[in-house]
Amino acid sequence: MSDLAINKSVALATQKQAFNALLFLYNKVLDIPLDGKIHAVRPTKKPKIPTVLSKHEIQRFFSYIDGNHALMAKLLYGSGLRLMECVRLRVKDIDFDRKRLHILGKGNKWRSTILSSSVIPDLRIQVEKVRELHQQELNEGFGGVYMPEALARKYKNASKELQWQYVFPAKKRSIDPRSGCERKHHVMESGLQKAVKNAARKAKIDKQVSCHTLRHSFATSILESGINIRVLQELMGHADVKTTEIYTHVMDKDISQISSPLEGIDI
Repeated sequence: MSDLAINKSVALATQKQAFNALLFLYNKVLDIPLDGKIHAVRPTKKPKIPTVLSKHEIQRFFSYIDGNHALMAKLLYGSGLRLMECVRLRVKDIDFDRKRLHILGKGNKWRSTILSSSVIPDLRIQVEKVRELHQQELNEGFGGVYMPEALARKYKNASKELQWQYVFPAKKRSIDPRSGCERKHHVMESGLQKAVKNAARKAKIDKQVSCHTLRHSFATSILESGINIRVLQELMGHADVKTTEIYTHVMDKDISQISSPLEGIDI
């Protein structure tokens, strides 16, 4: 384990994976309990500077992506959503009047974030499509959707209500392995991932662009607009402001607009 950190220079996450594999081998395969801790040198976790896109790159990017993938990408960039937060978005999570999205993020924690006015028309059209598809599903004797177990027990018929339907449903029904029920799930995240990479390639953006790059670009743009970092922390759903502070390293800073504390003081 120490050799991985010292000589192989692996990342902390890679060493943790090796630790877990070793524990699984002894506890589950060899049935030999490991007493005490494994005292190994741990690699230092180095902060990674996020990749962000400029306004010009964003314009080029969106000229090469269309359909639902374009709408989903706009939510990633315009609202700062994570990939899975976007594909799991439900009709009830959209507040058109207040221009808000209510997101269930990491650790099952809820947060609210902004919804761009430019996205609202297309998002309304998508919700209407979901309404029509949902009615067809109900007419065919289906229409249910996955719900958390506690809510499913408390509200037995809620899974067939429109508000719980996914905004981006899959094209076909499938068997849910958790319950054995045949129903619609949300779209696969891999489709959006491929569309984002293809659009970045066609736009000739020479950066490593992923869905998370759009979220990073949202955060950097918000900071550059003058929003307080604590507000951004809430929008992003970060538990620690230190996670949000990484964006200060990539934002444009106009030092010429900053006044020295000596200005205006007669010394």
